[in-house]
Amino acid sequence: MNAAQQRPLEGITVLDLTTALAGPYATLMLAGLGARVIKIENPSNPDTMRNNAPYLGRDGVTLQKAHDDDLSLSLLERGRNKLGVTLNLKSDEGRALFLDLARHADAIVENFSAGTADRLGIGYADVAKVNPKLVYTSISGFGADELGGQNRAMDTIVQALSGLMMTSGNVGEAPVRVGIPIGDLSAPLYATIGTLAALMQAQRTGEGQHVDVSLLGALTSVVACEQSDVMERIGRSTRTGNTLTRLAPFGVFAAVDGHVAICAPTDKFSSALFDAMGQPELGTDERFRTRDQRVRHADELHRMVEAWTSTVTTQAVVDVLSELGVPCGEVRTPGEAVRDPRILRRGETTRLEHPTYGAIDDVVVTGLPIRMSRAWTGFDRPAPQLGEHNQAIYAELLGLSDEQLVELSGRRVI
Repeated sequence: MNAAQQRPLEGITVLDLTTALAGPYATLMLAGLGARVIKIENPSNPDTMRNNAPYLGRDGVTLQKAHDDDLSLSLLERGRNKLGVTLNLKSDEGRALFLDLARHADAIVENFSAGTADRLGIGYADVAKVNPKLVYTSISGFGADELGGQNRAMDTIVQALSGLMMTSGNVGEAPVRVGIPIGDLSAPLYATIGTLAALMQAQRTGEGQHVDVSLLGALTSVVACEQSDVMERIGRSTRTGNTLTRLAPFGVFAAVDGHVAICAPTDKFSSALFDAMGQPELGTDERFRTRDQRVRHADELHRMVEAWTSTVTTQAVVDVLSELGVPCGEVRTPGEAVRDPRILRRGETTRLEHPTYGAIDDVVVTGLPIRMSRAWTGFDRPAPQLGEHNQAIYAELLGLSDEQLVELSGRRVI
């Protein structure tokens, strides 16, 4: 990619009211696509992720902050390519300044608890009065319309309520939490898609709208793609463990030195797998001759596959199956996976640098896994310090003087 190329969202301004992970990840995607994302934080109570361990500083990565310029990896990762301002939205002057900013914006993204933005006087109805074309995206635990009862959500809560925890693991075992915050990462992807679609509609019609995405809805929608409850009704457990019986042979199998994933659901793939196993006759065995029969005898088939893989190395399995065209891959650690040269070259992951000390430790974080032939996408600016761009944004967009900024700062409005 060429940084001199135009960026897809150049000219789009987004006000970022988000904190923690789900919201900042959505605005990170928009920033990586070229939008001018202005991260707004309370000067006295900034985004909590600024205090998330681990930290990166002059000593490299540490679990506890030792120096004033040690910065949270969460901030360094999710704050890239954003501008940072401070603003006290609980004050009358702060709300007025925010609405002034909204007049110059194309979109707002927030992830307050449902109803909070309205109580602050900065909800969709408030900003639509000053900028009818503005797109207002809310990311919440259970939806912007769920104003009563339970309306706060953490990723683990959403994993539990979505049914996801009862799809992983084996029958009879305790629920299994997915190791990454998949709810906090899936909802912002839907929010980004919704924001972009609403921006396109606003450009066409001149009218903005409220985009409403919930963590529970997003993750439950993903869970529903697999129709686990239907499988349960026809005698299959919702718990799939390391294999997927409805696509047998399909799963993760032990090898001499690790584990390997093999996906051979079609007749062509399964026949090639049987050849690799040294048992080509299984292709005509009545138990495994057709796809439905392989599903019917999945447990037996998977035991036979592992009886073979457990006698050879992962590399040997991958080599022979790759030669035969069977989808397969070794099970890698996260550290190995994110440093795959192909992934780094494409910018799908990237090495993180401290804004002052540079590349002082080997830290690899998320990139932007979207490449375009006529536009540049990705991250080339570090996360902002708290209020770093106050002067630039308030002077440029709102025309405030240096004296006004000093006065507002002294009264903790900004």
